[in-house]
Amino acid sequence: MKVFINNAKEDWIVDRFIYEWNRYNFKQKKQPFIGKHIIWLIAPWTWKKVPVRSLKKNKVLCTIHHIDEEKFDNHQLEEFTYRDKYVDHYHVISDKTLQQVRKLTSKPITTIPFWVNQNLWFQIKDKDTLYKKYNLNKSNYFVGSFQRDTEGHDLISPKLSKGPDRLIEIFKHLNEKEKNLNVVLAGKRRNYIIEQLNKAKIPYHYFEMASFSEINELYNLLNLYIVSSRVEGGPAAIMECGLNKTPLISTDVGIASEVLDRMSIFDMNNFHKAKPNPDYAYKSVQKYKIPHGFQKFNNLLEDINEN
Repeated sequence: MKVFINNAKEDWIVDRFIYEWNRYNFKQKKQPFIGKHIIWLIAPWTWKKVPVRSLKKNKVLCTIHHIDEEKFDNHQLEEFTYRDKYVDHYHVISDKTLQQVRKLTSKPITTIPFWVNQNLWFQIKDKDTLYKKYNLNKSNYFVGSFQRDTEGHDLISPKLSKGPDRLIEIFKHLNEKEKNLNVVLAGKRRNYIIEQLNKAKIPYHYFEMASFSEINELYNLLNLYIVSSRVEGGPAAIMECGLNKTPLISTDVGIASEVLDRMSIFDMNNFHKAKPNPDYAYKSVQKYKIPHGFQKFNNLLEDINEN
């Protein structure tokens, strides 16, 4: 079986998935132009980088991470419909995305959450050393958020699908409840959250260009991680927090209901009652670790290859 995955080169999580697939599973083919392949569009927009003749003569698997229905306009519908002509099978990350994609296509759809790399995400028990490394006072209550919250077109408008407005509401609530609340931010495009934290006079620590190793350490420092999204494919943070036992609460998006204890899932009417259950999440994510997390993908690709 020959599999070709077109690199996304978007500085996005799929680039890491492609790297891990090549390193820990099997080396993909470099070009889909010679012989028969399965072309895996692991990021759907990359289909335009593959010649149409290659899409026509090979079997095509397309991953849909999530659909933001608030932004899914006629242009995006036309794009999906046109690409659908070349797709033989769809892969989605969660049951919620499955329901969205079912409305758009009659092609077969398989739900498989992405794997999680335990070599990157793991528990660190020596917290004191980490507090010293990042010059943080361990008596503070640290709440984290490591995903983009700001639209790229102006670097100030909130990316509402990620729920940064919700996140600020929760931070304000926690700031009244916890005397020493400190917010820990990482990653790019955090402009909206930073502006709102400054307005609310909530202390924060921002690590923009943190490496994976540093992000794992920051996870391990947290008293709580919050996913406040309205729409998600994963998010990866649920798996990552599961592996390093970071206490986490989340809205009911993506894989949340498949990984987290139901008491850890909230909406904006009951977020103050949500309770993290790190042990439950840790047990849930074990089947997604490398190499086990590859097996269902390998089975799917074999089935597509044979049919």
